[in-house]
Amino acid sequence: MAATCAPPAGGDNARMELPPALREGVDRALEGVALADLTRAAEALSRRYRAETRDGRFHLDDDLAARAYLATRLPATYAAISASLAAAAEMRPDFAPRSLLDAGAGPGSALWAAAGIWPGLADALLIEGSGAIRSWGQKLAARAPVARIDWLELDLGVGAAESWNRLTPHDLVTCAYVLSELAPEAGARLVDRLWSLTADVLVIVEPGTPAGWTRILGARDRLIAAGAHLLAPCPHARACPLATPDWCHFARRVARSRLHRQAKNAEVPWKDEKFIYLAVSRRPGIAAAPRVIAPPRTASGRVMLKLCHPDGAIAERLFTRRDGAAYKTARRAAWGDAVRQSALRLDDG
Repeated sequence: MAATCAPPAGGDNARMELPPALREGVDRALEGVALADLTRAAEALSRRYRAETRDGRFHLDDDLAARAYLATRLPATYAAISASLAAAAEMRPDFAPRSLLDAGAGPGSALWAAAGIWPGLADALLIEGSGAIRSWGQKLAARAPVARIDWLELDLGVGAAESWNRLTPHDLVTCAYVLSELAPEAGARLVDRLWSLTADVLVIVEPGTPAGWTRILGARDRLIAAGAHLLAPCPHARACPLATPDWCHFARRVARSRLHRQAKNAEVPWKDEKFIYLAVSRRPGIAAAPRVIAPPRTASGRVMLKLCHPDGAIAERLFTRRDGAAYKTARRAAWGDAVRQSALRLDDG
């Protein structure tokens, strides 16, 4: 079954919502939790994530931390993973995975995201070392539209080789918000293992920070060297043309529930989740197109797009009403979109 329609990686200002069945499950999981306890746990969790703490403990090492994650982080990670998978689907419209392997599954965010894009998904293996979040993931997954779902307890940072050697390749392999929790050498080893278990498409998602971008660049180099075909977001396999202090990342707007706002002491009913991702495949995708790598800058009758081109160049291009159809295309383009050169009346950049 072909991929269903899904929002592109950049999207617009529409707020991403969890699937109703998942939302209902999360609401039930949070019943009876004292708001003060949830707020403290959410604050502690945020500190660990921001500091990229690596102290040998799981970030989600107890039930309260796991439930704080469901309340405050699950909507954002689900949105980022959904956008990343949608970008891969756009570049491989023939891809119709039947099986999923998700490394560092947490509460099953990638399972729900993949099932929403590819309704033919029938089998999933979810790897998660933390018993606390794995327990909640198993409960939530009981309502997921996937026939067979298995869970495997495995610490991705120190998992023995024999544990990995028993696994078989899956059509789709995902790894979201995991490399930030591992030492660089463990992260590189995990990327190699995941590629060996990828029958077709591998998608890696990281926080949209300079450090997250650096980790994605490292994974990109390893996978290109291993023969992977880049699908997204990069329209080329050349060295990334961006240089610090600039970095590549994208964003999705996420709806905040009332409890989410209370736990985070936030008034705005949404947040922008910034992320960076890499989608690669055993087979090439459709012809690469320039990708919008920054929020479009608009004014009356004018749109400025920052584009990464298939020839490896970064360029800003101004479109005005005089450009006719190209201007209308530019106005519709969102941060993260791949836009055909012919639609923008571009040559090779």
